[in-house]
Amino acid sequence: MAEHLAGPLTFGVGRHGSLVVGQAFAAQLTSVPKGGAPVPWYQGEEGTDVAAVSIADGTTTFATRVGDQESVSSSLLMQRDRRGTIRQVADLLAFEQSANPDAVNTYGFTDLPAECAAQVPPMFAPYTGAVDSHAYGSVTVHGLTYVADAGANAILSVDRRGTVRTVAVLPPVEVTVTAEAADAFGLPDCVVGESYGFEPVPTDVEVGRHGALYVTTLPGGPEDGSLGANGALHRIDPRTGRITTLATGFAGATGVALDPSGNAYVAELQGNEVSVVTRWGKVRVLGAFTQPAGVEWANGKLYVSTDVFDDGSIVAAKVR
Repeated sequence: MAEHLAGPLTFGVGRHGSLVVGQAFAAQLTSVPKGGAPVPWYQGEEGTDVAAVSIADGTTTFATRVGDQESVSSSLLMQRDRRGTIRQVADLLAFEQSANPDAVNTYGFTDLPAECAAQVPPMFAPYTGAVDSHAYGSVTVHGLTYVADAGANAILSVDRRGTVRTVAVLPPVEVTVTAEAADAFGLPDCVVGESYGFEPVPTDVEVGRHGALYVTTLPGGPEDGSLGANGALHRIDPRTGRITTLATGFAGATGVALDPSGNAYVAELQGNEVSVVTRWGKVRVLGAFTQPAGVEWANGKLYVSTDVFDDGSIVAAKVR
């Protein structure tokens, strides 16, 4: 469907099978007409991450971020209309600086006995949500855009006027420390069996039946599976912010797509597979893929971006 892409972490699918791809490693938003050659729609400065791509009613929503893992200098939500006009919708970093939704969360070791806590290296000490914004996934319904902000650890809403609100803050992901993990990270023996709270890191959002939001999370921390597969799929009521966890155990949940029957497809970047979560909560593997990141359901097909850290492509997957 589309080949030779530089970091196609997120993308949108048009009515007739055309694609709009966020090439995160090329700082570019790219249109790929069905059967045609790629056309650059937006080119950011070097170091700009282009993500959170989605399409609704002919308008493409995407986000740009300038910064690294330590700090961010810009995080914007953008839209391109049918005429090709690109505009800034909202300054997500400004909202994060003023609201910092996950400041209510405390991460790290939070319940250690004082004697044990004194032995833990400072980098593992408790901390509250920092100021960061990295819009990774988006979806627009009736003019309201929902954003999975992987830096803010929250789901946001942005209306047509650019007003940003917090829909829900994802809670810390509690992981039990094993003896192997303690040894690997130079932690004292007293933390074995204790819980460490990782940042939840929402990666994608879709709207399902009755307006419910479906969100994937990829907990911050080691991404090599040494602490287990801790990715999850959640359902969020956008009216109340109530979060229900539907499935866990995903190895790097980076994308979610919904089909008309209510099944959810989860891309597992570290697991090299796409899994299906049925309406009844049953989880099964759909198939193996190399480094899958984005998934979208459109035109009766499941689209998957693969090889996202290498020579990226977007393929149509067989659904059974």
